[in-house]
Amino acid sequence: MMNRRLAVDFLDRVDPTLRDGLALYDMLGLARHQRLDGQVIQTLRAQGDEAAAALLATIPRDERVSRQDHLIQTPAGDLLVRAYRPRSSNGVLPALIWLHGGGMMFGSIEIDGPTCEGYAIALDCLVLSVQYRLAPEFRYPAAVDDCYAALAWSADHASELTLDPERIAIGGESAGAGLAAGTALLTRDRGGPRIAFQALAYPMLDDRNDTPSACEFDEIQSWSHQHNSSAWQALLGERAGGTDVEAYAAPARATDLSGLPPSLVQVGELDVLRDENIAYATRLMQAGVPTELHVYPGAYHGWDAAAPAAPLSVRGRDERSGSLLRALTR
Repeated sequence: MMNRRLAVDFLDRVDPTLRDGLALYDMLGLARHQRLDGQVIQTLRAQGDEAAAALLATIPRDERVSRQDHLIQTPAGDLLVRAYRPRSSNGVLPALIWLHGGGMMFGSIEIDGPTCEGYAIALDCLVLSVQYRLAPEFRYPAAVDDCYAALAWSADHASELTLDPERIAIGGESAGAGLAAGTALLTRDRGGPRIAFQALAYPMLDDRNDTPSACEFDEIQSWSHQHNSSAWQALLGERAGGTDVEAYAAPARATDLSGLPPSLVQVGELDVLRDENIAYATRLMQAGVPTELHVYPGAYHGWDAAAPAAPLSVRGRDERSGSLLRALTR
């Protein structure tokens, strides 16, 4: 049962313009379930798909942007990548590989369609959205392998896609941001395609889930300590929190962050992931990686998606787009 005192204290600290957005967690069923496993995951997926379909039905397609689906051949089978391109741009464009959120267990490229259209227009770039495999059906390294495959494919097919292989950024939200960070480590270590920038919005980075913020924000009406624990167990099984977890799965485990691309890390003050995000950004700077860190007061996990019209949400999206635009136009 939720600790009443903790719940009240948490709500008192939330930015007033973001409080209505907490209803999203209840609508998705997350506020009612602390442990996420088995049938609960299947039920929440169905609820999430239904809620997303209803929401997307109210958002008109941006006709300034074209869509094209590509099926990439990988050792694990076909991988769907959806390309968004501004219709007004005919030349070679920079690219953003965008990875949806969802705690490694939920989400799809359909849900992130309006987001990708927005980036295509705001950045005048090609956006490539990746339908990576979800846990627990597909555990590590399935998702990060898919993301790396999409990155390698985009660079290999730069001419066909009319993109500039020297201006490819990668980014995402929550689980997607964690996968972006893992992919950046993977391509660095493999000598793979160069990433010009990584945009990490409240990334999942540390399977140990033991920082002060991870312990503080338990049983809250948002992404909680228990939710986060469930997500890592879905991805890693019994290995979660142990001694043999690779950095490509949990980037906070990396001992060397040098040679990574310039980075943006954004996180809310009231996010269970706050401290691991701040620590990762600090370590990036210490490793000589140009890094921006933004901590948003009164913001919980995924605040910009839950309350998109709130001033703090607009600010977060604008700062993310601004950082990406500066990186991709250099």
